[in-house]
Amino acid sequence: MATKKNRTTVKRITGVVHLWLGLLSGAIVLFLGITGCMLAFEREIRNITEPYAYVESRDIQYLSPSVLKAVAEKHLDGHKVNGVEYPGKGKAAVASYYDESNYKLIYLDPYTGETLKVKNMNRDFFRIIVNGHFYLWLPPAIGQPIVASATLIFLVMLITGMILWWPKNKAARKQRFSIKWNAKWRRVNYDLHNVLGFYMTWVAIFIAITGLVWGFQWFARSVYWVSSGGKSMVEHKHPVSDTTKIKEGINVADYVWAAHKPYVNEKEALAVYFPLTHTDPVEVAVNHRPGTYYNADYYHYDQYTAKELHADGSYAGKYKDATVADKIVRMNYDIHVGAILGLPGKIMAFFASLIAASLPVTGFYIWWGRRKKKKADSVRELVKPVVAAG
Repeated sequence: MATKKNRTTVKRITGVVHLWLGLLSGAIVLFLGITGCMLAFEREIRNITEPYAYVESRDIQYLSPSVLKAVAEKHLDGHKVNGVEYPGKGKAAVASYYDESNYKLIYLDPYTGETLKVKNMNRDFFRIIVNGHFYLWLPPAIGQPIVASATLIFLVMLITGMILWWPKNKAARKQRFSIKWNAKWRRVNYDLHNVLGFYMTWVAIFIAITGLVWGFQWFARSVYWVSSGGKSMVEHKHPVSDTTKIKEGINVADYVWAAHKPYVNEKEALAVYFPLTHTDPVEVAVNHRPGTYYNADYYHYDQYTAKELHADGSYAGKYKDATVADKIVRMNYDIHVGAILGLPGKIMAFFASLIAASLPVTGFYIWWGRRKKKKADSVRELVKPVVAAG
């Protein structure tokens, strides 16, 4: 008897927590769910809508990074290109420039150097959606904590929702897995909230956790600590080039690019990032699975001698040599959008985001319906004595 009473108390408290957290975070969760749906198929939509990202393959060598860099900088009003990426066979090379307020991509034919497109990424649709998804289009210092807090609340709601959903007995269990479409709207809405919420939880919980890794440093460090067996996350720092070994006539960026090129197949992406200061290294990145970010190898070289330099942090060295904790760090974005599992994963992420967006709406109608019912019951209780007296 006491156990049954305790369970009822726990569910009642859980219900109150679930209700108020939902009312507090509902609008932001709705927004994050909708923008999450838009981002799930970003790569596929870009492939269709950006013809300038492709070129006709030829049986000649690519132009070197320094040549493409010089072409791209003609479009940057005196700014310097950060890096040049060769995404693979049949694709345009992409030179990038970014600072605190500007982000531009210059698409180039890697065989001829022809400029195919100069794109201001500050006006790019998906870039705008990402900024909304991450920061609500507010300054990052303001928007990020708001989004992260709403995501944390959403994670708690997923857990409390499962507690509330959990059936008391076998008879109740049967109706918890399906929607009773022929019932009244209030019941259908209730089922949409609970049944879809149950099926979505198993995917959404990963989306929420990966979102919190970006949102809170303490959360990111905690995940790393757990996945590494108690080790602290190492901050990534670029190694330093030896300024006493400055030599004339050597282009290290072209040299290391040429050295890596024979080992990169036509389906992989090869990128070179140039030093921005006199102590920065040249960085080379080889992405073994373009369209995702996690499976990449990172190399650093002295900008004067081309000597390979050691770097620390999750984004240093080869992916296959990374620890489990560092691999999880690299996978974070691809898990968040479902890309880690390819198209099936993106489909799951899309529907999980769509259902997550619906939960604040269906949840609000459940609360509003119960509120109206309580008011109606109160009125009936007040009217009863009057009717009886009459």
